Amino acid sequence: MEQGEQSAVQGDVLLSERIGGVLVLTLNRPQARNALNPELKDRLLRAMRDADGDPDVRAVVITGNGPIFCAGMDLKAFAAGAAFGGLTDFYANGIAKPLIAALNGPALGGGFEVALTCDLIIAPDQAWFALPEVKRGLFAAGGGTTLASRIPRAIALEIGLTGEPITASRALQIGLVNKVVPADQVRPEALALADRRERAARRRAHQEADAREPVGRRRGDRGRLPRRRRAGGRAGVRRAAAAGLVREVRKSKAAQPLV
Repeated sequence: MEQGEQSAVQGDVLLSERIGGVLVLTLNRPQARNALNPELKDRLLRAMRDADGDPDVRAVVITGNGPIFCAGMDLKAFAAGAAFGGLTDFYANGIAKPLIAALNGPALGGGFEVALTCDLIIAPDQAWFALPEVKRGLFAAGGGTTLASRIPRAIALEIGLTGEPITASRALQIGLVNKVVPADQVRPEALALADRRERAARRRAHQEADAREPVGRRRGDRGRLPRRRRAGGRAGVRRAAAAGLVREVRKSKAAQPLV
């Protein structure tokens, strides 16, 4: 995909857009509250893995279309016998590239677990989070069991065992999300965060390249050594004149001793 190009095929369940070195993936099933059916699940996993292997992608932002980030597993598809075995791949087989969740609304069940897959989470102030599987006789096996690695164990157990939701402000208080902003600022904030990460990666790449260069050819040394030599030459002539080794120092751009 070229930079700035966005996939917008009619009925496409996942939209993708390149903004510089950032890949933005948008869950696009708003009529189903962006619930994960097998097609969306597989497309999202494939896009994440492709991004991981693309050297031009520095970070991935995951967001949703509509008022809900993701309502979790598509229960209608599940009841119809659809295969959902790959849900655990979101956390079991993650990617090396930084993942940023730009939540456009509540994240429930599997949607909450997709957010937990991400390294950083930006949430709108009206968002809320829940793992309601326990209320339906299900188990949050798609990443909900990792919740205690991000927040205190007692709070993680309460969320998992009661299925009760928590607000965005509470999520920020317990360290579950990085920032809570107005809804219209979620995407810009996530992109700004990804941009800072990209610039940091570029600086590190330059530093590593400099470390491999011979002294005097490094980026930080360029343009300085010649000036030092010229400055040292003029100072040397003046010192020699003061010691009586030369009779005259001409005041010009290129001072030359007369011997």
